[in-house]
Amino acid sequence: MRCVIARYPFDLTKTGVLASMKGVRPGLVTGDSVTIGRRRYPVKQVGQILTRQDPRDFTAGEVTRAMTRLGFTCHGRPEPVTAAVHTDVQVASALLGGADPLAM
Repeated sequence: MRCVIARYPFDLTKTGVLASMKGVRPGLVTGDSVTIGRRRYPVKQVGQILTRQDPRDFTAGEVTRAMTRLGFTCHGRPEPVTAAVHTDVQVASALLGGADPLAM
């Protein structure tokens, strides 16, 4: 499939992408990502490896569109995990048989 990333045309195939990403360790996923094989890679890392360009030269959207057209599953930015904050009084109350601090 022919696609344009950072104003340069590339002929990408699904088997070619799989071969290029074989043996590459996934980076930390903080933004958009794509599942290739059984691993989830940051979109910018995939674009850098496939195009041999600096990740600042292309957008995540360009790579995401190309990977989606090739049949790979793309994911948006992961949801932030919020931790429950409990006061010392709530924890002490729960230890003494009071209300459940997780319910507060």
